[in-house]
Amino acid sequence: MLLKDFDKWNEKKKETHREEKAVIFYEREVWWCSLGVNVGVEIDGKHELFLRPVAIIQKFNKDMALVMPMTDRAKNNKYYFSISGEDGKSYNVCLSHIRSISSKRLLRKIGVISLKDFEMVLEKVTKMIKREL
Repeated sequence: MLLKDFDKWNEKKKETHREEKAVIFYEREVWWCSLGVNVGVEIDGKHELFLRPVAIIQKFNKDMALVMPMTDRAKNNKYYFSISGEDGKSYNVCLSHIRSISSKRLLRKIGVISLKDFEMVLEKVTKMIKREL
């Protein structure tokens, strides 16, 4: 079993919570996000800052968003698929790991999903929720 450093993440999480920063973000953007260390097969952040790229799916308000984590690995199943950024960059998104986050977790914008692929993402989220996938 893979050992996870929950204690180190807990210290980083407390530090992130205390930060007073205003992050301006919008739907369709791709950000480095401090996702942390999670339980079981839940997708984790990596390295010192526990980071993973995420796509902003819905902005609820200035402090909270619904995000879809991304991975380097392309998997061939209904919950993982590739999308393109406006710059032509390719991303692999994890539909099964969609979650809401505080904007305090967002560190740096790294791209924007193409409008066409963002519409596809929204369609797939809707189908998953309706159990049509």
